[in-house]
Amino acid sequence: MTKTILQRCEASGLRMTDQRRTIAGVLEDADDHPDVEELYKRAAEQDDNISLATVYRTVKLLEESGILEKHEFGDGRARYETADREHHDHLIDVNSGEVIEFVDPEIEVLQEKIAAKLGYRLMGHRLELYGVPLKTKS
Repeated sequence: MTKTILQRCEASGLRMTDQRRTIAGVLEDADDHPDVEELYKRAAEQDDNISLATVYRTVKLLEESGILEKHEFGDGRARYETADREHHDHLIDVNSGEVIEFVDPEIEVLQEKIAAKLGYRLMGHRLELYGVPLKTKS
């Protein structure tokens, strides 16, 4: 079973203040790819003593520790998700900024074939697709 963000922080020997614990909990509960400002908003709802600077420092520390993964989806905002998640790719709606996670076995096989054809063994990849909806949502 995957450890929580807090457990991974403690296992990494990071000093966990109450504010860092709150931020870790907000990240753990996130089912999206929040940026620092959104993390700050959510954390401040739980602890109004948390500053935006604290969130920035904590996110940087967690990223440097390999606990968080940073994504830049071309909208000028760095977004975050836990680094220990199962492999998935992203489709980004360029109109709304919504990030849709997906896994497609055909794409995975094709990437391996392309790497082999070019004389490489694939060690990993990151796939981001950018698009607009074909239909408007009701």
